[in-house]
Amino acid sequence: MTSKNSNIDNKLDAIALLKADHEKVSELFSEYEKTDSKTKKKSLVDEICTELTVHAQIEEEIFYPAVKAVLKDDFIVVEGAVEHLGIKNLIDQLEGIEPGGDVYDAKVKVLSEYVEHHVEEEQSDMFPKAKKAPSLDLVELGDRMAARKADLLSTRA
Repeated sequence: MTSKNSNIDNKLDAIALLKADHEKVSELFSEYEKTDSKTKKKSLVDEICTELTVHAQIEEEIFYPAVKAVLKDDFIVVEGAVEHLGIKNLIDQLEGIEPGGDVYDAKVKVLSEYVEHHVEEEQSDMFPKAKKAPSLDLVELGDRMAARKADLLSTRA
């Protein structure tokens, strides 16, 4: 018998999927900090923005409502959604400009800091509470989120 939080047939549970997204975006930000190439910066920011947009959408559509329903904790979910708004605002600003100069780099840096703060709060507060919720099937939730993510990424390609 497997637990509801284990990986089955290499499927990620919801939290493992979200943590993998967090790690990927962190690596992209790190790569951005190491390059001076405007072309490479633009490519990395495009990828970061896509990853963050899709990640936020699957959280807001699937993960947050499920967590809110089982935890009965409105604040933790509302706070996450508000943080998403700040991140989306910076994404909108970055998608409208080309790299070059301190303003672009500053916007990417602030976006990185917002994301780092958001990730820390999710991983230290929301995720542990979600893991302890007996009625939350994280594998089923992960399946739904993975399918939605694949769908969203395919429409952005």
